[in-house]
Amino acid sequence: MKFLKAFGKFWYDFIVGDDWKIAVAVVIALAILLGAVGGQLFGDAGLAVLGAVLIVAGFAISLVIDVRPKTKP
Repeated sequence: MKFLKAFGKFWYDFIVGDDWKIAVAVVIALAILLGAVGGQLFGDAGLAVLGAVLIVAGFAISLVIDVRPKTKP
């Protein structure tokens, strides 16, 4: 059981790491790409560009959330 717990902690730390928002953005980007592939919306190059744009947008949104000034109530 100790091995399973350590194995789970490793994969959680490997996938999520320090910022869960980026991990969520990657999952959302992959889901959108899966929908685009299923709908045959783009060719190979279009899917690559769409994937890159989605990942960069997710990172940018996460960065904006993290660096915004904290307001005191």
